[in-house]
Amino acid sequence: MPTFLTPGRHGYSVRFSRTRPDSLAVATSQYYGLAGGGTLFFLELAPDGSTLLELQKLEWSDGLFDVTWSGTGDGVAACGAGDGAVVVWRGGCAAPLRVLRAHRSEVCSVDWPRAHLLSASWDTTVKLWDPESEACLSTFSGHSQLVYTAAFSPHSPATFASVSGDGHLKLWTCTEPARPAAAVKAHDAEVLSCDWGRTESHALATAGSDGLIRGWDLRRLTTPMFTLKGCECAVRRVQFSPHAPSVIAGVSYDFTTRIWDLKRGCEPLETIRHHSEFTYGLDWNALRPHQIADCGWDSLVHVFIPRSLA
Repeated sequence: MPTFLTPGRHGYSVRFSRTRPDSLAVATSQYYGLAGGGTLFFLELAPDGSTLLELQKLEWSDGLFDVTWSGTGDGVAACGAGDGAVVVWRGGCAAPLRVLRAHRSEVCSVDWPRAHLLSASWDTTVKLWDPESEACLSTFSGHSQLVYTAAFSPHSPATFASVSGDGHLKLWTCTEPARPAAAVKAHDAEVLSCDWGRTESHALATAGSDGLIRGWDLRRLTTPMFTLKGCECAVRRVQFSPHAPSVIAGVSYDFTTRIWDLKRGCEPLETIRHHSEFTYGLDWNALRPHQIADCGWDSLVHVFIPRSLA
């Protein structure tokens, strides 16, 4: 299994490139994100697939808590930082391309599948950006506590979802920042992550500090479609597989990565225990079937195919 160590840096987020199947970006922080700086690592799988190679590392003065690749610029990635900045870098360049500033607190989520970028922050807001002009286009202020994740719909470019410490999942239209289009109390706990179904435009999953993953049908947000159990602590990230619509992965503060298949019930299909600290980052490789990357506070990045999917 290819593994990479980020010495003195604790992993928060890992993402496969949208265009290059062997390229990854990893956002990390010193001192578990409580103090110190952050480092963005650009990595590449070796040609034989056995190791992860460091292409470049880029330093920032505060912790880096999420990373997303640009959907329009090859080799360009953006990070959410502890000082409230969204920092845009291009691989191979030492200095940031742009620094977007408007948040008043830590940016813990960034998403950039097309021209516009979303950022979510501990200041309870989500912001919509035009990174090219560095302009903040809109601010969405519907949550009462910090916003952990904001994610564009892959089916509707003007729609996104957000989840928060207030326990709510909210759906937004980019042209209407004044109020959400829909909302539901998704968990009786903080909601840390959300992800859209890849094939069904009405399907969305949420993950909470209650250790649960819930699925929602956006056409009727009254009760969840499913509840996935198995995690002993908070589920930090959840993601639908881009290759198998019924398969979901989640990473947890119980040091695990788990795989579920909705066709086979609500208990985990597989539990992977290769971290010795909180598992924070998770991503499926859209360009290579069933391949996953995860990272954690133990400073390790792993790339693997779960045995249950091999």
